[in-house]
Amino acid sequence: CPAPADLRPVNGTRVCAQLYKDDSPYYDQCCAGDVLVVEPDSDVPYMPYSWSGKASSLVVGTRCELNVWSRRGKKGNTRRFSA
Repeated sequence: CPAPADLRPVNGTRVCAQLYKDDSPYYDQCCAGDVLVVEPDSDVPYMPYSWSGKASSLVVGTRCELNVWSRRGKKGNTRRFSA
């Protein structure tokens, strides 16, 4: 997985988090497959359809926080992730 400070796409803009679809019992193979990029200051109450229940790994950038909910529309239990 990339280090939290390394979350920058090719154009150099900052990324707050990256979620990955593929999982592995081996740490060096965890962050693989499709990637969902979370931009700074984004507010997304619904996961994209193809990502619902699919994220297996995530990395949160420095000075960022990712809040997720167990139900759609920001309902249910919440969990907060940071670098």
